[in-house]
Amino acid sequence: MRPLARVIFDESHRQAWSTRPEMAMKINANSPADAGYVTAANHLKDSGFDVEVHESGEINLDTLNRAQVFVALHGSDDAWESTTKIGEPKYTDAEIDALVEFVQFGGGLILLGETEALKYGNSTTAIAARFGIDLLNTTVQDPTNNFKDVATWVLADLVRTSEFDLRSGATQACFYRSGAIAVRPEAAARTTVIAKTSATASPANTPVLVALTYGAGRVVVAADSDLFGDDSINDLSHLELWRNLITWAAVGSNGQTTKADSWAKTDKNWMALAEAVESLKPLQAKDGSLINTDDREAAAHHVETMVASIRALMPRFEHQRAHLEATIVDLQNWVANGCGVPDFLDSLLLFRPDQTRVGGVENLVVFAMYTQNGNPNRNFEAVITKTFWPDWVAQLEKNKYDNPAFVPIEFVEFTSGYDTNSAVLFPETVATRELAKFHWGGIFCDREAARFRKITSAAADLLKLAVPADLQLMLNDQKLTQESYVLWDLVHDRAHSHGDLPFDPFMIKQRMPFWMYALEELRCDLTTYRESFVLEQNGVHLARFVRLAILFDRLFRFPITGDRNRNYDGLGGQIIFASLHRGGIVNWTDNTLSIDWTRIDQAMLDLCEQVEELYRTGIDRSRLAHWLSAFDFVSKLVEPHPASQWAKGPEALPLDGEVRGLVDVILPDEFPLNVFYEALRKKLAPEIAATAGITA
Repeated sequence: MRPLARVIFDESHRQAWSTRPEMAMKINANSPADAGYVTAANHLKDSGFDVEVHESGEINLDTLNRAQVFVALHGSDDAWESTTKIGEPKYTDAEIDALVEFVQFGGGLILLGETEALKYGNSTTAIAARFGIDLLNTTVQDPTNNFKDVATWVLADLVRTSEFDLRSGATQACFYRSGAIAVRPEAAARTTVIAKTSATASPANTPVLVALTYGAGRVVVAADSDLFGDDSINDLSHLELWRNLITWAAVGSNGQTTKADSWAKTDKNWMALAEAVESLKPLQAKDGSLINTDDREAAAHHVETMVASIRALMPRFEHQRAHLEATIVDLQNWVANGCGVPDFLDSLLLFRPDQTRVGGVENLVVFAMYTQNGNPNRNFEAVITKTFWPDWVAQLEKNKYDNPAFVPIEFVEFTSGYDTNSAVLFPETVATRELAKFHWGGIFCDREAARFRKITSAAADLLKLAVPADLQLMLNDQKLTQESYVLWDLVHDRAHSHGDLPFDPFMIKQRMPFWMYALEELRCDLTTYRESFVLEQNGVHLARFVRLAILFDRLFRFPITGDRNRNYDGLGGQIIFASLHRGGIVNWTDNTLSIDWTRIDQAMLDLCEQVEELYRTGIDRSRLAHWLSAFDFVSKLVEPHPASQWAKGPEALPLDGEVRGLVDVILPDEFPLNVFYEALRKKLAPEIAATAGITA
């Protein structure tokens, strides 16, 4: 699995700490934990980071450019502390210049200071000063707000910040014999205080941990290095704070937001195919037939171009040859039969992307089809897809989350039906003479990730949400978000077929209230949320990003995109918001959204249990009774429309007729948006519109 970022620890300047157990033992044979950053380094590895050590030699841009984050561990003259005995505690001017340039162009730097900063003879104060931060030559004491009744073990206040939240999962931190920090005026606007001393400390209300931006990069300065050492990192919330700081520092240099132009952009055969498809589309009715029979000659000409283009492109898609030959026959038959309702059953049966799930494999698709959330008509479309199938996905699918139909894909090129919000390629959308057996389903993970990043970023800015470091990393990195979506989809799709299921989990060909669809999608998302903790314990670091994807896509994008005509995906998001808001976990005050990160996971798991209990008890109910119970469950969280017949109870429903009558009385917007979502939808309308056709 691709590392989130590379972190390099400096151990070449007479450090008093080491990430290597054997070196920590050399530094302090009696108590290696007092000299070890071993746990800190291992935790980063477990969290998805690549960790290296710079053991000796000059620090230069060649060294630094191999990293996204550089950690300058506290070094010392041997008169004050036991050290690695390697190098000198002072950095040369050239080394400091290299560090500044590294940050200027996007790198992350972690500086770890100490009590009485000047005595150690290192360069930490000089490096911090280059960024507008002064490490004060003092030792903080707090007779009241301390840890284990030690006045110099100061309990710092973790500060609620407005732009980002480095406290997510971290509630308390102790700084052991800490120095203090002063922010120079020139750095104040770009510096955020993360932790400060209490009002009873000396010095009082003084920063001991700050984060700042500098150029394109980020710097974290701590006035104490002991809090992340082996003997302290498991105290309080230090472990969570440590990962948050490293993640935040990595954001500046870890962006992967651009997508290279594909070969098809300039390929004459693809361009001819796409142009013919677009020329033919306006001539077609909703069912794919010609609107006007006088256009048969023009349609035949366009099909001839499409056939020639497919033949010319076929060598690129040799694994599809049988399918593409059948596509040509289906196209020619359409013309020969008078351009009526298209039938692509024969070619569809031969299109099996599930049988070539290999990363980077491209497929050419030409069908008469509608595109979900795109073109509702079964017109001709052409799309080139690329399969996204890294080894880690293959292993998870093979060993635990078996789903032979799951095919994550990316866009290479597409015609206008996909220049929309459509992010799936499903066989059931294709025009066929009869219903085919479906073997695969394609989800465009690049579009889903891009839409998430754009809407979540805009919503967070609008709502002044302090974004946690992991979410910042996702919003800055298209590939990370895309990988997270593939993992989400893999587990979600499998969940449809598992658990207590009182009705067909896919609900194909069933006529039922749309909130049943909403609950099924919600159940699978919440199941994935719960399963992500198991995955994370098993070393899948993407699992924690899956939780963020589920949470924020459901909270932000789903309720406010698409129309309000039985929008079951939107309703799922409304249910989550209402549940979290009523529990005081999500709050919207003074037009600012805040989240209690210490309680949110349990709240999502509790909601998962409530939905599963509805399913378990639903097995013992009739279909109608289950629909009514589900309506009651949803309406306790999301207020039904005032004109709802369902909200009036069974006596207001046509129970003596067919099921169709019960469904027909459901309002298109049975559960309207609350005032929060109405405001959000209106203000984010431009951003929502801009996600149509987005792929990166």
